[in-house]
Amino acid sequence: MLTQEQNELLTRTDPGTPMGQLFRRYWIPALLAEEIPTPDCPPARIKLLGEQLIAFRDTQGRIGLLDEFCSHRTASLFFGRNEECGLRCAYHGWKYDVDGNCVDMPSEPEQSKFKERIKQTAYPCVERAGIIWTYMGPPEHTPALPELEWAMLDDDQRFVSKRLQESNYLQAMEGGIDSSHVSFAHRFNLDDDPMHSGTEGNKYLKADTRPKFEVAESDGGLVIGARRTADEEHYYWRITQWIMPWYTIIPPFGTHNPLGAHAWVPIDDETCWAWSINYHPTRALKPDEVRSMQDGHGIHVKYIPGTYRTLANKGNDYLIDRQAQADRKTFSGVEGISMQDASLQESMGVICDRTKERLGTSDAGIILARRRLLAALEQLGEGDGELPGVDPEHQRVRSTSVLLPTSVPFHEGAADALKAVPGQDFVSI
Repeated sequence: MLTQEQNELLTRTDPGTPMGQLFRRYWIPALLAEEIPTPDCPPARIKLLGEQLIAFRDTQGRIGLLDEFCSHRTASLFFGRNEECGLRCAYHGWKYDVDGNCVDMPSEPEQSKFKERIKQTAYPCVERAGIIWTYMGPPEHTPALPELEWAMLDDDQRFVSKRLQESNYLQAMEGGIDSSHVSFAHRFNLDDDPMHSGTEGNKYLKADTRPKFEVAESDGGLVIGARRTADEEHYYWRITQWIMPWYTIIPPFGTHNPLGAHAWVPIDDETCWAWSINYHPTRALKPDEVRSMQDGHGIHVKYIPGTYRTLANKGNDYLIDRQAQADRKTFSGVEGISMQDASLQESMGVICDRTKERLGTSDAGIILARRRLLAALEQLGEGDGELPGVDPEHQRVRSTSVLLPTSVPFHEGAADALKAVPGQDFVSI
């Protein structure tokens, strides 16, 4: 259980907040490259960490991310003209380049140098893995570019989607590191979901609903081991990597299925982007796998056409099917792994009141993740060394699911399986 003050500290990410300052020290997945696909295409609105921004791709293909509102009279640059290496406000024609420089001011006298004194807030961007990433922190602390395993693979080895989640980032992310809920929330879909089907681990998840948790700090965050009894001599371990500040890697279900990962990025204090990634480190994704992902199966979702809002959402009670629930086709009556998670996380309110929680032993990973975030805030305030998860070496990790002898500690028995080695397959049962 957290105090109200601690809950506020962890969940508030707008400009000027401690957690907002921490998150601005990392590269942030901002939008899909498909949202601004070609030079001089229409700009896209994006909100991150409480800031309303506009993204555009200029004539030369460079990416700009600017404060949405023009420095002149605060008209939205969403209505601007993307032309000739700049975004021109539709109100009075002020034009900005990708660095936020005002390069033309046709409403002022020709000899005026006023434009040289105007600087629109702008954040640097890079394109990697089909994602536009941005850094919103102090320039002198710009970290190395992200090197999560899925971000470094060829395009045909990876599928990335995002969805709007109508809750604070923290309860969404905490769901990603909670391995005990799989035995309940997803219980009746483990055998038919494309990411889970045909795996030995399903029987252990169903047979033992009381996993024992062991958690260890890593350089980048946490390694969270959930132990279930397999037989008299072995434990079934599902080991989750949590990488600061908001990444999780799902323990895999067999080697025939791709790996899965998430990122939980705050839009503001009441909504977040839930990024979902499937990838395989040694082969291209199969056509049927990609079709399944495109159709919203596994960790991906079906959308309201033309948006990144889910078709099943809080406005329609997530299309809950009580008959399917009664017939044990789904545990909660909600279709799809991601929407089962989202419906329950959003049901907690936009910001969960953690003063009312009563946490048990299965919540060890969640407890330590909160402590890790609070410790990082202290580290940032003291200016003490590199933050966890910033170094690309911290990101070169994998999750795994393995059988180990009962006498072997998970961090020893699974040590090699938890490393991401280029060109080497992952370990799973």
